[in-house]
Amino acid sequence: MEKQIDILKALSHPVRLNVIYALKDSKTHCVCELQAMGECSQSRLSQHLKILRDSGIVQCEKIGGWVHYSLKDSNILKILEEVKELKL
Repeated sequence: MEKQIDILKALSHPVRLNVIYALKDSKTHCVCELQAMGECSQSRLSQHLKILRDSGIVQCEKIGGWVHYSLKDSNILKILEEVKELKL
């Protein structure tokens, strides 16, 4: 159950949700590309990416001198869509 709690906590911040949606195109993106899409500094974005990485939502790969991020499992997008559909 701890893993599920970590995932839900990771999904509970708007910046991290924006990162997930930015990565939905199945491409990898470096921090500078993700920063250009969002609203926070590179250091703050890196902190959010670490939380997403530690929870298993994103993965990273070093390409040249850059670290590129991608979704580890695109099913996370299905979870987010289901949450949108809730009638609470």
